[in-house]
Amino acid sequence: MGNVMSYSGIVTKVRAMQAKLLTERDFESIAGLTSVPEVIEYLKGKPAYAQCLNQMDTSLYHRGNVEKVMYQSLFDDYTRIFRFAGMEQKKFLKIYWKRYEIDLINYCLRIVFNHYDKPFDLDYKKAYFDKYSQISIDKLITSRNIEELVDNLKGTEYYAPLQKLKDSEGATLFDYDLTLDLYYFSTMWRKNKRLLKGKELELYTRDCGTKIDLLNIQWIYRAKKYYHMLPPDIYSITIPINYRLSVDRFKALVEAPTVEEFERQLGTTYYARKLGDMEGKTLERMYKECLERLYLGDRRRDPYSIATINTYLFLKEEELDKLTTALECIRYGLSRGETLGYLGGVIQ
Repeated sequence: MGNVMSYSGIVTKVRAMQAKLLTERDFESIAGLTSVPEVIEYLKGKPAYAQCLNQMDTSLYHRGNVEKVMYQSLFDDYTRIFRFAGMEQKKFLKIYWKRYEIDLINYCLRIVFNHYDKPFDLDYKKAYFDKYSQISIDKLITSRNIEELVDNLKGTEYYAPLQKLKDSEGATLFDYDLTLDLYYFSTMWRKNKRLLKGKELELYTRDCGTKIDLLNIQWIYRAKKYYHMLPPDIYSITIPINYRLSVDRFKALVEAPTVEEFERQLGTTYYARKLGDMEGKTLERMYKECLERLYLGDRRRDPYSIATINTYLFLKEEELDKLTTALECIRYGLSRGETLGYLGGVIQ
């Protein structure tokens, strides 16, 4: 009864927000459009995007600005949920926000590493990061090189792991990305679990552990199929945490001599049935489908819990990924069928 009382308000709020998510029929309609302005006009009729898009000047009708509005919609949703949240729920939401911090740092790393001429474009995120984050966007946008970027993260939890890498010679963008990923997931697993308790801890452990296992599977597969990496190198890029993927099974996947043997070994793991048939699907799509089933199952079993928040934010982020993909397909003049193929992750 206590959980029902503490979650009733936020569950009602999230359900109302979920009713505004786009449907499969919406994406089928979007896939048939032929220009970014047409997509904008379509989204103006959708409650989640109407307010921001109706304020946009027609001279700004291009993909970059649409994506900003979409992510403002995500951050607005996060803000609404945070306002309704109790103390325990806010602990979870603060942990959840860290993934947006990692995304921001990765964006900045690409700007300084690749010496892009375009300036940092972070104004649309600033109000949210000023409110919820330890990271100062005002500092980050002054960074002209990797040394300044890392120094501008002083006072945050990300400074120490990146500072060690900065002091080494020859570190690449991949090294920085990997360091951030390893730090993020290790922290999520070991440190942040201590902040939760009871049912919230149980759900968090299952969701975080499953995501780590699935990411390791995905990275091992990519390392073998596309980069032909040797086992010692593959071990160095995986997350050193095991949940339902035992140490022995993990080792068998890493040391499989061929992709075919990797797939055979994967068929003996806990995730074989969860991932389903690999034929015709990208591993990324299978990863997302597996997580979606996990989150929806969590919410179905425990609707008055953190699962409701976790599932909604996942579905919203998936919606934005699909919209971004659709916009890119439309920009390149792909057919409706080709666009739907990319949205579903099915190779056609």
